[in-house]
Amino acid sequence: MEKTEKLVIMNKVVRELDDLVNSETSLLKKLGQLEADNINLGDKVLEAELSGIYEHVDNALSETSSLHSTYTGIREQFIKDNNLEEVVANANITAS
Repeated sequence: MEKTEKLVIMNKVVRELDDLVNSETSLLKKLGQLEADNINLGDKVLEAELSGIYEHVDNALSETSSLHSTYTGIREQFIKDNNLEEVVANANITAS
C-alpha cells in the first residue's frame, strides 16, 4: 500500500473515531435527560438501570476519546516520518 493511500485510510479512521466520540456524547446527554425526567416520574426500574448504563457509556466515551487522541498522534507521526506534509497541503488530504 502506498503511503498516501495509507494516510487516506488513517484519516478515515480518525474521522470515524471522532464520529464515535460525538455519538457517545449524544448518548450521555440523552441518558442524563432520562435520569432528569425520572426525578419527577420516580420509576424504580429506570432509577436502578439508568445510572449503570450511563456509567458504561461514560467509560466507553473515555476509552474512545483516548484512542482518538492516541491514533491522531500516530497519524501525525506517520505524516512526519514519511515527509507527507507537502502532500497533505497540496492534495486535499486533511491531517485532521
